[in-house]
Amino acid sequence: MRLTCPLCGSRDRREFHYYGAEDYLHRPAAEDAPDAWDNYLHLRDNPAGVVRDLWYHELGCAQWLIVTRNTVTHEISGVALVAESAK
Repeated sequence: MRLTCPLCGSRDRREFHYYGAEDYLHRPAAEDAPDAWDNYLHLRDNPAGVVRDLWYHELGCAQWLIVTRNTVTHEISGVALVAESAK
């Protein structure tokens, strides 16, 4: 699989580290109930179809990326910098 980094261009997926679904960016507050933290740390959906994932370009530009991909066809339909998505 190849990902097209907005800064580095097309790269092999081995340059990247997969961190999980985009909702991984939405941490519970420190004072939230233990159940909220348990869900955040241990429960993950595994949907078939289009998902948005968080990836880190570890062996490249060291940027966090949101990758839109189809888990059934393995098609990558978009890659965006997290920093630009937060604006």
